[in-house]
Amino acid sequence: MEYYLTSVADVAAGLTTSPAGLDAATARQRLAEHGPNQLDDTQQKTIWQLVLHQLADVMILVLLAAAGVSVLIGEAKSAYVILAIVGLNAVIGFVQEYRADKAMEALQKMAASHTQVLRDGQPTHVLTAELVPGDVVLLEAGQVIPADVRFLAAFTLKVDESSLTGESDNVEKTVDTLPPGEYPLGDRLNLGYRGTAVTNGRATAYVVATGMATELGKIAALIQTDEVVTPLQKRLGTLSKRLSVVALVVGALFFGLGWLRGEPWENLLLVSISLAIAALPEALPALVTVSLALGAGRLMKSQALMRKLPAVETLGSVTYICTDKTGTLTLNQMTVQELYEVPAVTLDGLADRNALLTALALNTDASHDPENHWLGDSTEVALARYAEEKEYARPALEAQFPRLAELPFDSERKCMSTLHQTPAGVLVLTKGAAGSLYKQLTDSQQASIADLTRRVDAQAAQGYRVLAYGAKLLPELPADLTPAAVETGLTFLGFASLVDPPRAEARQAVAECKAAGIIPVMITGDHKLTAKAIAEKLGIISSQEELVLTGSELAELDEPAFAAVVEKVRVYARVDPAQKLRIISALQARHQFVAMTGDGVNDAPALKNADIGIAMGINGTEVAKEAAAMILLDDDFATIVEAVRHGRRIYDNILKFIRYILAGSVGEITTLFFAPLLGLPITLLAIHILWINLITDGLPGLALAYEPSEKNSMQRPPIDPRQTIFADGLGWFILCVGLLVGGITIAMQAWSIRQGLPHWQTMAFTVLCFSQLGLALAIRSRRESIFSLGLLSNKPMLGAIALTIGLHLMILYVPFFNQLFSTQPLTGAELGMTLAISSVVFWVVEIQKLIVRRRAVAGVPQPLVQAPRPAAPSRPAYQG
Repeated sequence: MEYYLTSVADVAAGLTTSPAGLDAATARQRLAEHGPNQLDDTQQKTIWQLVLHQLADVMILVLLAAAGVSVLIGEAKSAYVILAIVGLNAVIGFVQEYRADKAMEALQKMAASHTQVLRDGQPTHVLTAELVPGDVVLLEAGQVIPADVRFLAAFTLKVDESSLTGESDNVEKTVDTLPPGEYPLGDRLNLGYRGTAVTNGRATAYVVATGMATELGKIAALIQTDEVVTPLQKRLGTLSKRLSVVALVVGALFFGLGWLRGEPWENLLLVSISLAIAALPEALPALVTVSLALGAGRLMKSQALMRKLPAVETLGSVTYICTDKTGTLTLNQMTVQELYEVPAVTLDGLADRNALLTALALNTDASHDPENHWLGDSTEVALARYAEEKEYARPALEAQFPRLAELPFDSERKCMSTLHQTPAGVLVLTKGAAGSLYKQLTDSQQASIADLTRRVDAQAAQGYRVLAYGAKLLPELPADLTPAAVETGLTFLGFASLVDPPRAEARQAVAECKAAGIIPVMITGDHKLTAKAIAEKLGIISSQEELVLTGSELAELDEPAFAAVVEKVRVYARVDPAQKLRIISALQARHQFVAMTGDGVNDAPALKNADIGIAMGINGTEVAKEAAAMILLDDDFATIVEAVRHGRRIYDNILKFIRYILAGSVGEITTLFFAPLLGLPITLLAIHILWINLITDGLPGLALAYEPSEKNSMQRPPIDPRQTIFADGLGWFILCVGLLVGGITIAMQAWSIRQGLPHWQTMAFTVLCFSQLGLALAIRSRRESIFSLGLLSNKPMLGAIALTIGLHLMILYVPFFNQLFSTQPLTGAELGMTLAISSVVFWVVEIQKLIVRRRAVAGVPQPLVQAPRPAAPSRPAYQG
C-alpha cells in the first residue's frame, strides 16, 4: 500500500487498527508474525563458523598434517605439542572474534529504547523492538521515530530527515493525503521514517512498517555485502602460503638429500618434519590476533570502537581523512558569538527593556523539557540560551508579552515573525536573513543599509551565521495575517552572529595529520564562505593552492576535470551524501587510501566503499555503523587522529614480531639443514623446535605488542598498503640475522662435540633460545638503542624474557622435564658459555642500529619508510 497516497481512515482499515491502538493480544500475534522491529545482521557468524574460521589458515593445515605424520612414525609427544599450539591459536582467535561481534551487539543494545504507544486505548511504554504494524505511537520533540509511520494527527510537527535523505532542512509534516503521483522519500510529507528525529511539535501516527521492511532496513540490506579484505589480511595470507610452501620444500629437499645418502627414512622423516615445523612460525596467527585485540582495546579507551579487528592496522595506511564538519571538527552546538545593536533604537511598551535581547527571547520556538533540557532547532536554542543568560528568559517575557500569532519561517521569504501583546499595542518581531529584512525596513533606515551590509559581510567572512532582527508596533492584531501585511515598515534592531565553534583539540589534530603526511578534507552542508572560514581557523586550508568546492560546482565537473583537482580540494561545501561516494572514488583512482566519516543512512555506501569507513557513535544511524569499520564513540576528529597513531604503532609492532619470529625461524632452518651437511648430528629434536616456536617466540613476541610508539611514527608518510611485509630491508634483516643465529648455534654444537661434552644438544638448544631473547630486546626499535629506550619502557617485555628464561631453566634442571624434552642439566660454566655466545646476536643488532643512526646524522640517505606508490589497478565504481 502506498500509505502517503492513502487517507488516514483507509490506512487504519488496511492495518486493521484504530486511533485507540491495538490490544495486547493482537500486538503479541503481530510480533510473532512480523518479527522484532530491529535490523538483521546477516553477516554475524555462528559459533561453529567462528571455530572453523580459526582452522582454515594454510599454516594451521600444514601443522595438522605434521601432527598426523608424527603420530604415524611414533612421535606422539610432538603431535601433542603441535595440537596444543593449534588449539591455543584457535581459542585465542575465537575469543577475539566473538568479543568483537558481541561488542557491536552491545552497541546496538545501547541504542535500544522505549516508545510510547496506545495499547487498549491507554498510553504505555513498550520496547522499540516490540512495535508492530498497526501500533499507534505518540511522538514529541526530541524523540527518534522508531518505525516507518503514517501521521494521523500532527501539531506544528517538524522532522529532521537528514540521516535518510541527506537534506539538512527540517521537514514540516502534515496528515493530509497527497495527490496521486511519484514522490521521493523527502516529499512524502505525511510519512515519518525510522531513525529520523522530531525537532518540533508533536504527533500521533500509525506504524506501517517495522524492522527490515522500513526504508532504513531496505538500505541496510543493500550494504550487507562481503567484507573487504584489508591490507594486513592480504599480507598475512600471502605470508602464510609462502611459508607453508617453504616448509614443504625445505622438508622435502632435506628428505631427498638424505635418501640419496642412504640414511634411514624414519630418521629422515622425523628431521624433515622438524624442518617444516621450524619454517612455520606457529605463534604468528595468535600473536597478530592478540596484538590487534590489544590495539582495539586501547582504541576503545580512546573512544573508538573497531568493528573489524584487521582494520586496526589499516589505519596506518590512511592518506586522506574526509570528515564531516558538524560535531566532528566542531562542537555541534550553535553559539552566539556577538550581537550588533543599532544605536538609539527603542520600542514603546517594553518598559525600558533591551529591544534586541527581547526579540531574541520572544521570536523563537526553543523551549525546555521537564528535565530542563533545551528542545528545538540548534540555532533557535542558541539564541534563546544567549538571551536567558542575559536574564531575558522566554517564559517570563511571554508571561508579560503573550504571543498572539506567528508567521512561521519558510524558505522563500527566509523570515519568521511573532506578534505579542504589549501595553502600547501589538509588537511584531521579525527574524531572518539580513538581505531579506533590508527590503522591509522603514524609509528612515534605508540609508543605513550599506553600512549594515558591510557589517554583516564582515561577520559572514569569519564563518558566522548572521540572523537579523526587525520590529514594529501595531495598534491591534491585524485581520490580514500575511507576510505582505505584517513584515513591512520594520525598524532594524540589529543582528546576532552565530557559529558552531571548532573543537579545542581539532586544530592540533589537523596539524598532527599534516605532519603525518595525511591530508584532512572537510565536508559540510554549510555555505562556501562559512566553510572556508572554519577550515582556515582549523588549519585545513593554509595556502592559495588549496581549493574549496561546492556541491553544485562538483556536479558540473566531469570525471577527468574532477580528477585533475581532487587532490587539491580541502573543503567540500553544500555537498550531499551521494557526492561523498564520488569523492572517495576519485581519490582512490589517484591511488590514495581514504578514511571517510558519516552518520546518515545515505552515507552508508560511501562508508562501505571507503578504505576505512568511520561512523559517528553519538549521532550515527544503525545503518551507518553497520557499514563502517570503526565507530567514533565521541564523534571527535581528534579521536580519528589518535586512532591513526594507534594504527601505526600496531603495524610497527606487528612488523617487529614478524622480524623476530621469522629471523628465529631462519635460524632454526639454518641449524637443522646445515648441521647434517657439515657432518654433525641432528642438532634439535622436533619437540625442541615446538618449544622455541611456542614459548621462546610466543612470549617475547606477545610483549612486542606493548611496545610504545616509535618517536617519529606521526612524522613520516603513511604506510603504502601495496608494499609487502618484507619491504624496506626487512627481508634482508631476517635473512642475515637468521643466518647469524643458526651459525652460532651450529658453532656451539660443533665446539661442544669436539670437546667431548655430553650435553652438546642441550647447549645448542639453549644458545638458540637465548640468542632469540637477545634479538627480542634489540629489535624493540629499528633505530633507537635499547639503552636510550630504557628497559622499563616496556615492562611486559622484561616479564616475558624473565618468564621464558625461567621456563627454559625448568626444562634444563627439573628431572621430569629432562625426560619429556630430552635435555640434560648444564654446569654453571656451560650455562655461562651459552649465555655469552647467545649475546652475540644482541650486540650485532645494536651495532647495526648505531651505524644506521650515525649515517643518518652524517646525511647519508636512508631507506624510505614508504616506497613510492606504484600504479594500482582501477577500483570498480560502486553499483548502488
